[in-house]
Amino acid sequence: MMFRDRFFKGDRFFHGLGRESPFHKGNLKYVILDLLKEKPRYGYEIIRALEERSHGFYTPSPGVVYPTLQMLEEMGYASSVEQDGKKVYTITEEGSEFLAERKEQAEEVRSHMKRHWNPENMDIIMGMMGDFRELGRLMRQRARSIEPDKMKRIREIISRASQEIKIILEEK
Repeated sequence: MMFRDRFFKGDRFFHGLGRESPFHKGNLKYVILDLLKEKPRYGYEIIRALEERSHGFYTPSPGVVYPTLQMLEEMGYASSVEQDGKKVYTITEEGSEFLAERKEQAEEVRSHMKRHWNPENMDIIMGMMGDFRELGRLMRQRARSIEPDKMKRIREIISRASQEIKIILEEK
């Protein structure tokens, strides 16, 4: 996949990376049941709630959310009713009991989400994302007309910054 397509798709920074699931197989059901415990929701609301809670770093696809909702219905943990052409899902008594019985697992998933999307760094991360978007915009607009010696200098700056960041991330 081309760099531009992987990292600067549309207006979303790191679009390709944001689609990767932070959940281990089967753990999304706990998050969805938690959301349904708060209030009845339709699938799109669940997708948006997960995107919001991840600060935009994870947007589950409908191909993940809707089969999970169907599975929860089949297990008796959720029920749905048709409203305005949409299926609205509600947690059932059995679903609440399931969450209560697996309280430790559900809490571990919640804790993992908090660690995965550290809210303490969000302002800094959002600022960096803006910087990356601006760099991408500049390079898309100007890369073809930049003289080779200037392009080489830009490449060296980016490479040096990348190496310095790697060193910082590896510090203990």
